[in-house]
Amino acid sequence: MLRFMFVGDSMTIGSAGEHTWRHRMWRHLCDTLGPEGVAVVGPRTALHDKAAGEPLSHAYADASPDFPRNHLAGWGEGWLHLAPQISGALTRDPADVLLVSLGLIDLGFYTNAEQTAENVRAFVTAARTANPHVRMVLLPVIPNVRAESDAPFAAEVDRFNVLLAKAVADLDTPRSPLLLASRPPSYDIHLDTYDGTHPNASGEHKLASAFADALSQAWGIGGPYAGTLMTPTG
Repeated sequence: MLRFMFVGDSMTIGSAGEHTWRHRMWRHLCDTLGPEGVAVVGPRTALHDKAAGEPLSHAYADASPDFPRNHLAGWGEGWLHLAPQISGALTRDPADVLLVSLGLIDLGFYTNAEQTAENVRAFVTAARTANPHVRMVLLPVIPNVRAESDAPFAAEVDRFNVLLAKAVADLDTPRSPLLLASRPPSYDIHLDTYDGTHPNASGEHKLASAFADALSQAWGIGGPYAGTLMTPTG
């Protein structure tokens, strides 16, 4: 059995009433590895409740009791916030593979590209203190609607993605492999998000596909993503 932990920001935790890309990815892993071959771990289980401004909701769109809701994701959290938490999370809930989507909130509010890249390196180091053999798949930052009107922010996102690729190349080891996923080629923030940042149903499928295809192509885990990439709802 492979144990997966989803690590991310608001795009990963999701909000009340959503499936989340975590759900889409779990379905894919169950389909390709078998339900007995997959475990999802993490210290949190809730969705973000927008009315309360807190992670208080458990109103997932799929209420199936089989769906493991565990994760390490938070609305407004980035590399800056989760690097200090990952070692403790892995000690409590050991995982073999981390699926990580972080960085947009860092660049938008907290740190520049270079500082954010240093927090990536701190995250990797901390994760390995808890599990020296942990594997990590990292997704580049997908520019959101802000990048269309804020050129310095767009440049910072581009700069960070270059530095992220360098960090993955520098830190990758046979003992604890790192993998840089690719942005889904058809991802369109005007079609695949509900507000220019957060994924809608089609966006959820496409984010899941980025991780699924990376795992399959690089490490032979699972298979190509077979979800409904262009479904606008459901």
